[in-house]
Amino acid sequence: MKFLDLFAGIGGFHSGMEKAGHECVGYVEIDKFARASYQAIYKTEGLYTTNDIRTVRASELPKSDVWCFGFPCQDISVAGKQKGFAGARSSLFFATTRLIRDLGEEDRPSYLVIENVKNLLSINGGFDFLKLQIELDEIGYDCEWDVLDTAEVLPQHRERVYIVGHLRGRGTRKIFPIIRNREQVDNGPNTVNTITARYGEAQGTGAYIAESKPPKIVVNPHGFNKGGMKDISPTVTAGSYKDNTFVASCLTPNRNSALMREATEKGYKEANVGDSINISQPNSKTRRGRIGAQKANTLTAGEVQATLTKEMRIRKLTPLECWRLQGFTDDQFYKAAEVCSNSQLYKQAGNSVSVPVVYEIAKKLGFKE
Repeated sequence: MKFLDLFAGIGGFHSGMEKAGHECVGYVEIDKFARASYQAIYKTEGLYTTNDIRTVRASELPKSDVWCFGFPCQDISVAGKQKGFAGARSSLFFATTRLIRDLGEEDRPSYLVIENVKNLLSINGGFDFLKLQIELDEIGYDCEWDVLDTAEVLPQHRERVYIVGHLRGRGTRKIFPIIRNREQVDNGPNTVNTITARYGEAQGTGAYIAESKPPKIVVNPHGFNKGGMKDISPTVTAGSYKDNTFVASCLTPNRNSALMREATEKGYKEANVGDSINISQPNSKTRRGRIGAQKANTLTAGEVQATLTKEMRIRKLTPLECWRLQGFTDDQFYKAAEVCSNSQLYKQAGNSVSVPVVYEIAKKLGFKE
């Protein structure tokens, strides 16, 4: 099937769809750095492309069987202001459906494959999701949806809602449920918590580590921090790994874990070697879920994930590790790294869809016999 890649980012949909044997005929992406990565990774010569979906005319779009899009989630995410469809960015969903309205029925895609954060189901009391369903119904699509966790196929907890629209009368195949193998993935030794995109309201770096006595924490001196042996660490930065705190080896009885402060009844949670640690919002008194038990937390556009190493050092994830956690190949990463900075590579990983999840959906696209 031929597909159009809208809000394309670095091509998470492109990679998953192409892997399943589908053909990309065009892409739309407004971010100049994401476009640079996209063009470095994929063969884009001859493909339709433009920057701003708000200025696109339906008549100029290439005919395709599938439209793929993860429209902006900033107004929907729990990390944002949660304006929902009243926000300027997430309301771009309707810029997409406007294009479909302007197409004759014979030129409309048979499938719509849509991705967004899970909060889309419940924001504004569920009324925004109802608006989405009504809009799809009015332009001729029946829809099905499911919440899929990237941890089912990759070592990253990342719950996202996937919505599939079926143009009535085309005889498209049902997609959900996707058969899962959660036990096999969840028991993997190297999983991380979700890698997400950070918004202005959720900025922050660092985390506190609380240790039982008598063990101490060895602190590297940097900035105003003079370093030394401490009972409780200062804020761990999300910057250079050289500035991060080292932890003494005898932190807990098994000598391979550290106690991380968070808003639980105990006031802390144990992190083992290889666990991921979310180091955002360090001064929050209500933050929970910092520790990913052998899994990554959701990747964000302003990456604030770390891990506890065998040397008992809290180390930030590298851009390459973040791209791997979204299912991109090392070759794809290195092509993007030639045209983008590390900060952009972190952001791009956090904003992407997970390639293997898209692939599982893409394998089922087709028409009934």
